[in-house]
Amino acid sequence: MVPGSLSVKKLLVALVLLAALGAAGFWLLTAPFTYEALRGAPDVTVATAPNLENGKTLFYAGGCTSCHAIPGQDDRTRLGGGLGLQSPFGTFYAPNISPHPRDGIGGWTVASFIRAMREGVSPDGRHYYPAFPYTSYQRMAAQDLADVFAFLKTLPPVEGKVRDHDLPFPFNVRRGLGLWKLAFLDGKPIQPDPAKSAEWNRGRYLVEGPGHCAECHSPRAFTGAIVDGKRFSGGPDPEGKGFVPNITQDKAGLASWSKNDIAELLKTGFTPEYDAVGGSMAPVIKNTSQLSDADRGAMAEYIKSLPAVASPPRPPKKAE
Repeated sequence: MVPGSLSVKKLLVALVLLAALGAAGFWLLTAPFTYEALRGAPDVTVATAPNLENGKTLFYAGGCTSCHAIPGQDDRTRLGGGLGLQSPFGTFYAPNISPHPRDGIGGWTVASFIRAMREGVSPDGRHYYPAFPYTSYQRMAAQDLADVFAFLKTLPPVEGKVRDHDLPFPFNVRRGLGLWKLAFLDGKPIQPDPAKSAEWNRGRYLVEGPGHCAECHSPRAFTGAIVDGKRFSGGPDPEGKGFVPNITQDKAGLASWSKNDIAELLKTGFTPEYDAVGGSMAPVIKNTSQLSDADRGAMAEYIKSLPAVASPPRPPKKAE
């Protein structure tokens, strides 16, 4: 064997070994158990008796019907899924979360539900895409999540699986979400701020946790994560349907609105100028209108406290 062919063979062996090590490293870093090892396993300690009324409240605060109710039918408690959510990464289809034992979540345990909501991991160990806003649901307490799960189980089971997401490469490589979670999912539930009022703390919990308001009212980076320092400042609608408004105390946001104005919007959908909200906010109002006046007031109290953040620049209008 000539020396040149020997060196080529060694180079090929080294490349194969490097590829194998890279693949093994990717597999380890993207595994759900790696996230748990680095961030800590979620707390699934709950009381034995769930609070269905609390579960119902958080169900509506979370707007579960907006995405998971079967499109085109009036009964919003039939959570068979199927709604297509367009995004720059492709189209996501909301799954069946009814208590159907085969096609929904009827066969899940409360621990698997909490893990899904906090870590975005399915009972069979697959990553969920963050179109499912577990980046906000991770802020919720384990007992509250158990209460939501118990309430979901009181709703009608709906038969039928939802189609797979329609995503191009590389976004259809679900395993890669493990790296995304290590970068953007911290696993920290909300802790009350003792320097603030009980109303403010309740509002913060509802807005930042189940309400996941920042998920739509914030601009996103190319990674799909919310831009640091720009939370609640508005941004392009994720589905490409206009611009989601700024809800901070910026002059382009809600600086001129009172707390009562915000609470009234969450109840009736009317602005202080008596305009009715539309678009993706209309189904949100259908849910927040189910909350108590106290909870809507708490949400308004927290939103009114958000510091002013300038809106991101709007994209130029397309020439007609």
